[in-house]
Amino acid sequence: MTATPDLGTPRPASTRSVSSPSASPRLASPDLLRSVFRRHAAGVAVITAQGGEGPVGFTATSLTSVSAEPPLLSFGVGTGSSSWPTIAEKDHIGVHILGEHQRELAATFARSGADRFGAPTAWREGPEGVPVLDDVLAWLVCRIVARVPAGDHRIVLAEVVLGDPAGTGRPLLYHQGSFKSLRE
Repeated sequence: MTATPDLGTPRPASTRSVSSPSASPRLASPDLLRSVFRRHAAGVAVITAQGGEGPVGFTATSLTSVSAEPPLLSFGVGTGSSSWPTIAEKDHIGVHILGEHQRELAATFARSGADRFGAPTAWREGPEGVPVLDDVLAWLVCRIVARVPAGDHRIVLAEVVLGDPAGTGRPLLYHQGSFKSLRE
């Protein structure tokens, strides 16, 4: 069923099939999802939190603005990631929007087993004890309000507490499996 143009009464969907001339549709699978989302350019963020044994963090391309009132955002985190146990128990996290000059930082936070907070990563302890990365386009400190199960991930909903949008530069993007710069 599909909605009519005025979003009123549902009507049956057309039975006419639409297919690409170059390929046939594939059944849903993790590979299909990854293949499709490699074609979807996304902004790059780093999520941080203060753990019992030190700071944790990871690169995220799933960051989404959810609500302006109250100010809410969301991101996904794998339950198998090294950062998940800390994100699962902490009340506050940091969200950092990366600039195109931070490809190496994005790669460091994406790499399993990397010393993410060692040199050359520049950071400081911010509000609520959250690790705040230096030289980013913008950063936020957020209070986690929900962790929603979603397959092998959790969708984290967080309310913005404070932040700084004053960084300069152009955003870093993730597309076709690598970090890219925005072209005009």
